[in-house]
Amino acid sequence: MCYMPCSVAMTLSSSDFVIPSPAFLRAWTLESKRPGRLLRTNLQQLKEYKLGRKTEICLEPLQKEENLGPHDVVLRTQMRIPGKRAYAPHVDLVWDTACGWTAGSLRQRIAHFCSLPVEKIEIAKYFPEKFEWLPVSSWNQQITKRKKKKKQDNLQGAPYYLKDGDTVGIKNLLVEDDEDFGTVRDDLGKETQKQLALGKQKSQETLRVQSSDVFSGVKTPARPRAPEASLSIHVGSFR
Repeated sequence: MCYMPCSVAMTLSSSDFVIPSPAFLRAWTLESKRPGRLLRTNLQQLKEYKLGRKTEICLEPLQKEENLGPHDVVLRTQMRIPGKRAYAPHVDLVWDTACGWTAGSLRQRIAHFCSLPVEKIEIAKYFPEKFEWLPVSSWNQQITKRKKKKKQDNLQGAPYYLKDGDTVGIKNLLVEDDEDFGTVRDDLGKETQKQLALGKQKSQETLRVQSSDVFSGVKTPARPRAPEASLSIHVGSFR
């Protein structure tokens, strides 16, 4: 996968890169050095997307022509390698959400894409900032604990927040049936985050102790005593 900032793409000569047509490019906004929002309509002007002035845009060259519809979602799918805590290189999948963003619809699309029975796959969305994989439930209905009523599931909402460019891991249950979606890289990432959190916590505790020592060492100045006033007693005669 290769991304190019628009400024770089504009300076490439014809011998460096050949783009037959705009349909061989995807345009993304760049957020935290990662592709964020997919600008899917080629005929729509940038001002119609209501992008900020400082928004960066990157271009992704494609091997074949692509014309995404308004309901199409681009996902990065990765097949888990049996017997290893690793995945094969990602393959893009276009999912038509016209019939809804349901878990059942996504599972059907991925099963067809992988030529596997839908009941023989498990899928999970990857959260790279947390190094975690969240399995996507196969239920089409879920019951809310508060209202005790059924509602149509929507992968756009919590806890998945599925969107263009997200990575979805696929597990073939015909050859692997454990529940682990993680990788060695995820383990290392979580351990690094844990150590950073512990270091931050220790630093905060050290600062708190130092601040406490400073305040406890400062004595409150005693209030100066007022000068003693002279007292005169007159004893009257009651005879």
